[in-house]
Parts: sequence; C-alpha cells; structure tokens
Amino acid sequence: MPLSKEQHDELCVSYASLILFDGEAEITSDALMSVITASGNEVEPYWPTLFAGFLSKEGRIMDLITSGGPSAGGGGAAASGNTAAGEEDATAAKDEPKEEEADMDLGGGMDMFGGDDDDY
Repeated sequence: MPLSKEQHDELCVSYASLILFDGEAEITSDALMSVITASGNEVEPYWPTLFAGFLSKEGRIMDLITSGGPSAGGGGAAASGNTAAGEEDATAAKDEPKEEEADMDLGGGMDMFGGDDDDY
C-alpha cells in the first residue's frame, strides 16, 4: 500500500532526524532540509520546522526512540465508597486459602504437528 504525501513527508523528516542524531549533529530545520534534499526527496516546508522545534529540547529525541510509541491505557481503578470496608474485603480475601489447580492428562499421543510421540 503506497504512502500518502503526508505520511511520506513525515517519514522523510523522521529519518532525517535520526540521521542527524546518529551523526551527533544539531537538529535544525536547515539541517533536516539538507538531509532530505540530499536523499532526493521533497517535503512540505513546514515539516522540518515542526520537527526541529519539537526535537530542539535536550533529550527529546532519545525519549521518542526509547518510548516505543503510544500504547493503550490500562483500565481505571474501581471506585470505592468506603475505604474501611474496602480494607476489610482485602483482608478477608487474603485469609481465604487458594485452590490448587489439578494436573490434567490431556490424552497425549500427538505432538503439535499431528504425529505421535514415538519418534522422540
């Protein structure tokens, strides 16, 4: 699936940012545009300015590299009306013995590829 013009431009500026960072060069709008032009690409003029403004703060690009991108948020904590009652419930749950899971024989006779276990 081909990239849209906007996706292409963003990707070009992202790669140019990484190239400058890896070369320990300052990430400026002009430097980004130079790398993009040298690669034979053209982007809308606002992209290098946008990236340079965002990445100009110390450590910002490392934060992006190590973050791994956005992730889904976890579920919220359950609301409790009375903390004392909630503490009692937590204590009661700790006192109950846990049931152990029973080992089950699943019948065997086949491996994950549909054969039997005689070959091993």
